[in-house]
Amino acid sequence: MTPCQVIGVHDDGAAGLTAHAQELLRAADLVIGAPHQLRVVASLLPEQTERRDANGRVTIVAAWVEEALSTGRRVVVLATGDPLYFGIAAGLIAALGRERVHIVPTLSSVQLAAARLGLPWHDAKLVSVHAADAGEWVPGARHDHGLAPLARAIGQHDLLFCLTSPANDPARIARLLLAAGLGEAFRLDVATRLNAPDEALFTDLTPAAVAEKTFPAPNVLVLRRIAPRPPLPRFGIEDGEYAQRQPEQGLLTKLEVRAVALAKLRLDPAALVWDIGAGAGTVGLEAAMLCPDGHVYAIEKNPADSANARANARRFGIFNYTLVTDRAPAQLETWPDPDAVFIGGSSGALTALIEQCLARLKLGGRLVINVVTFENLASAMAAARSSGLRWEVLQLSAARSQPILQLHRLAAQNPVWIVVITKEFT
Repeated sequence: MTPCQVIGVHDDGAAGLTAHAQELLRAADLVIGAPHQLRVVASLLPEQTERRDANGRVTIVAAWVEEALSTGRRVVVLATGDPLYFGIAAGLIAALGRERVHIVPTLSSVQLAAARLGLPWHDAKLVSVHAADAGEWVPGARHDHGLAPLARAIGQHDLLFCLTSPANDPARIARLLLAAGLGEAFRLDVATRLNAPDEALFTDLTPAAVAEKTFPAPNVLVLRRIAPRPPLPRFGIEDGEYAQRQPEQGLLTKLEVRAVALAKLRLDPAALVWDIGAGAGTVGLEAAMLCPDGHVYAIEKNPADSANARANARRFGIFNYTLVTDRAPAQLETWPDPDAVFIGGSSGALTALIEQCLARLKLGGRLVINVVTFENLASAMAAARSSGLRWEVLQLSAARSQPILQLHRLAAQNPVWIVVITKEFT
């Protein structure tokens, strides 16, 4: 069976196509594409060629192709640039199989933008927000916000190429940077209408300038970090680096305890994590750093602690962190099922929280509970036993050196019990 041909085009139409691609179009019985794509290749199509508008119908293109191929028709699907770069080809291959889809790429819009701007892009992060209207991004947005993948990428990379859409345009992305406090950290370039007669470049703009401007579409947005990234570790931030309540210091999980608790959580880079009783955010924020492609959902009942946790997230440039100020278990039903859960405070409802968290915890996940009182330890152990799951308890006692005149002694920290419950695959 003749495969479906997926051909990449730009607004220069036939001029940008190889002789092979042009011949495939001339020989096609059915050509599927967006209206502007069909228009720029119209000079290559015989009068009898059927043309089908795919705008808003991407989900049924594979069915159209399947039907046409089954009757022996030759089919071409048009895509922008490289059809395998955030293009329709991936969906067609998944639906039809690789042997029935032949890809004929041209230069991607990212390649063209990099060439026009003179920017090496071998170490750039490529992101697409060419999708439905995501709405404005705000600090603490959920993991399923349409701009969340871009926000996470901004937190990890210094050079990004972003495919935009009419709703998720450069101005909206610039407002994301401003909301995150990165208005002075980045400069933006916008390459518009690439390979079209009215192609234009807008370079070295501040996020504030882009936030109020409309650019011709389609366009590629380039984000370049110009301010040095704060030298922070992904793990092991010192206690004193966190904003915390004063003079009531000590209302956070100490570094030594955080290290063990995070190790016991066994976090995957894309994990969804719950942090219950977040305090100043120490465990949840370091979990977010360890899960750059995941997300942390945190809850803290004390408004002052919540404010500090949000300040810490902003200071450390953490985008994958959603915090609510409330008393658990409120709000938990609105969160996605977790891969890991940390309980650092329970407000007297520890047993019920453990049961609820275990019911939602994904298979293979872990629930880690820090307790400092005999009563909470007894409650946690009873809940662990009744769960029927594998569990363990460890006691952690640490001491830090402290100066005494010209000498040093050890000052003990309060002992902590760490209860770990594993929801194993059966």
